[in-house]
Amino acid sequence: MNPVRYSLSARRLGVALALAASLSSPSARAQFVVFDPTNYAQNVMTAANTLQQINNQISGLQNQARSLLNQAKNLANLPYSSLQTIQQSIAQTQQLLQQAQRIAYDVQQIDRAFATHYGAASPSASSADLIAGAQQRWQNSVAALQDALRVQAGIVQAIDTTRSEAGALVSSSQSAVGALQASQAGNQLLALQSKQLADVAALLASQGRAQSLEAARNAAAQEQAREQLRRFIAPGQGYQPGNVSMFHN
Repeated sequence: MNPVRYSLSARRLGVALALAASLSSPSARAQFVVFDPTNYAQNVMTAANTLQQINNQISGLQNQARSLLNQAKNLANLPYSSLQTIQQSIAQTQQLLQQAQRIAYDVQQIDRAFATHYGAASPSASSADLIAGAQQRWQNSVAALQDALRVQAGIVQAIDTTRSEAGALVSSSQSAVGALQASQAGNQLLALQSKQLADVAALLASQGRAQSLEAARNAAAQEQAREQLRRFIAPGQGYQPGNVSMFHN
């Protein structure tokens, strides 16, 4: 027998015996993995449930984020404000009313004026005093009519500004991104309407003042006319003829 072949065969036999011995030991048998279909299916279901819970949590976070964004929009302030313009317009109308000439919008001043110039004609007043009183009342009426025209002119001049502000507020209301912006636009539109009502009230007040003073002047003029007629027909010294010299030598 060839010594080389014998040596190779001996080595192969030794390796085979060693492998058989290692496979027969308990530690070697424990290293083999046994596939369990039931356990595998349970693991797959557990993983799927866990993934579904994660997806649900992600969806919940997305919903919360959208809710926060909507709340932020609802709390956003309106970028446009007409409050200053409205206040300035109202202040201008008030200034025109405060500039009323002669008899202002003051209860005490009105009472004093009527007691002095619009009362009954005094029998003891001279003709010059009666004429001066009539002139005073006429000037009061003219001044009141001028004041009414000035208020009317101020309101007419503010119409263009009111139209521009109304258009801007309606546009802001239509483009509002949240409840707060829509509410603020609505409130400013109400403020603009209130300003228009205030203008109407000022106009009526100025016109009413002028009409009242003119009516009071007419009433005082009638009273003065009666007094002057009484004086004219009152008994007194009759006509006494006398010599009149028209040309001087």
